[in-house]
Amino acid sequence: MAEILTLSSTLSLKIATETLEIIDNRLSKKKSKVSCAAGVVGPTGPATRKIPLFHVLWAELSSEFKLLSVTFAEHTSKTAVRPKKLDYPLDLADVEAAAQWVEQLFQKSYGGAQRERRIRVLINPRGGRGNAQELWANECEPIFRAARSRLDVELTTHHEHALKIAEELDIDSYDAVACVSGDGVPHEVFNGLGRRKDARRALHKIAVCPLPAGSGNGMCWTATGAGTGSMASLIYIKGVLTPIDLVSVTQGDKRILSLLSQSFGIVAESDLGTDHLRWMGGARFTWGLLTRIWGRDAYPCDVAYKVVMDDKNAIRDYYRRSGDPSKEEEDDSEEGLPSLKFGTINDPLPEGWVFNPQPTMGNFFAGNMSRVSADAAFFPAALPSEGKIDVISIDANIGRVISLKMMTAAQDGSHYDMDCVKYRKVLGYRLVPHGKTGYISIDGEPINYEPFQAESHQGLGRTFTRDGKYTGGEYLMKPDAKK
Repeated sequence: MAEILTLSSTLSLKIATETLEIIDNRLSKKKSKVSCAAGVVGPTGPATRKIPLFHVLWAELSSEFKLLSVTFAEHTSKTAVRPKKLDYPLDLADVEAAAQWVEQLFQKSYGGAQRERRIRVLINPRGGRGNAQELWANECEPIFRAARSRLDVELTTHHEHALKIAEELDIDSYDAVACVSGDGVPHEVFNGLGRRKDARRALHKIAVCPLPAGSGNGMCWTATGAGTGSMASLIYIKGVLTPIDLVSVTQGDKRILSLLSQSFGIVAESDLGTDHLRWMGGARFTWGLLTRIWGRDAYPCDVAYKVVMDDKNAIRDYYRRSGDPSKEEEDDSEEGLPSLKFGTINDPLPEGWVFNPQPTMGNFFAGNMSRVSADAAFFPAALPSEGKIDVISIDANIGRVISLKMMTAAQDGSHYDMDCVKYRKVLGYRLVPHGKTGYISIDGEPINYEPFQAESHQGLGRTFTRDGKYTGGEYLMKPDAKK
């Protein structure tokens, strides 16, 4: 099948390895613009426009077969895109060749990604800075519409509304749930899917895709590396279905699914203790951290782990090999969530686990995604589907200067190599806080200030990523990173 479609003696379209090339061999007058179809400005000679195949959204022939249209995501800045449509006249003799070329363009530009994805869109108008509806209308929806995504849009109106929608979702009618919000709505969606009788099938089938309308947007940053709604939308349209770990957290008689992180200490205090400052966006975390670092607060607790690795060099080597994930597949035919291998918080401490008293705990932070916000790659060694939880612990007595340095280093993950940062990969853990008041955060949502236990479920959830990998671990891949 020809990769070049010749439209005239002067104009042709070529499907190259990574780009769509629009070649115009007409000579233009000096200092004049080459045709709009070529999209290049120059004085004379042939003009070639190269469009990344990943950015091609749609192509079609008009009903009268007189026009070929190609729509792609055009950059408006380094971090944002918008739909751009190019139209080319066709001779009737070109129709069959053009139809074959269009199909080949789809195959090359979409690869293994599904076309016309069916997406349930949930918009939280109150999340973050309150601009979710504007973000959807101006940045996200135009990209999805241009790719012919089938959209079913609804505004959430109250707490756990998204949870109820996910619990009752007709999963055979959708491929994904897009959440125009922070990490709160995805948290509800995963837990709604987890409450179903067919929880495992639902969690394996429905990709949860957050669009960045919150304060932190950790899951969106981790999965897409994008901070704009338009670029994240493009990746969810063209990306591959990716299994991701989820974590079960038990407290009292409750079982909660965590997609992002669990925190106790300074991070939980800086997150939940600044909830009244959500209008500040991500800056509220910085403010919360600075005020608590200055106070040098300690958060006493007891912690027990099922440790897999606690040597940083071994973890780095493991990450560089992309880990050693099990290839065992979960059985979708079984109802409900996977059983808990280590029991619940109400059971005796699992065999081999030993409590370590931590009277001067400054920060306990556990996560299954690499980034918790744009400038916080706290878990650079996290992998999408490995069945392990990354855990950071830091003593409260490290000093203010080192604390500030660590928080700055976390922007790119280089805090990993600081001596004050203990980094482990675990299968599960139990934490018992001392005292009666404080904050414990699960994906940015508060739970009771009581003992809780967590364990990982390998590849239980789904999202779309560009290439099956998380962003945020670039620091560990640097050849000059500390070893």
